[in-house]
Amino acid sequence: MTVTSVLAQATVSDLDRAERWYATLFGRAPDSRPMDGLIEWHLTADAGVQVWHDPERAGRSTTVLGVSDVDAAARDLTAAGVAHVGPEPGGGSRVVRLDDPDGNRVVLIGD
Repeated sequence: MTVTSVLAQATVSDLDRAERWYATLFGRAPDSRPMDGLIEWHLTADAGVQVWHDPERAGRSTTVLGVSDVDAAARDLTAAGVAHVGPEPGGGSRVVRLDDPDGNRVVLIGD
């Protein structure tokens, strides 16, 4: 098997609320709405994040995103009003841990 792309998925209880939070995180509206209850951000040609309305499973997802500058990402998130404790050591890199409104974990990782 050869993996050629990745779509991370977060399950949420309120799609409108989640859309606002993820739009703030990514600095833009979703790139697509492929079906009812699903929105997507295409982050690279081969990677993206899906946010799926599934109240019974909401809050049980983790998404790890590599970023080029953790400090800049943390500053941008603070300016946008996204709560976090700032960059911290993690797994040989530095990380910023975030929780969406349902408690899904989003981890930004980089130098």
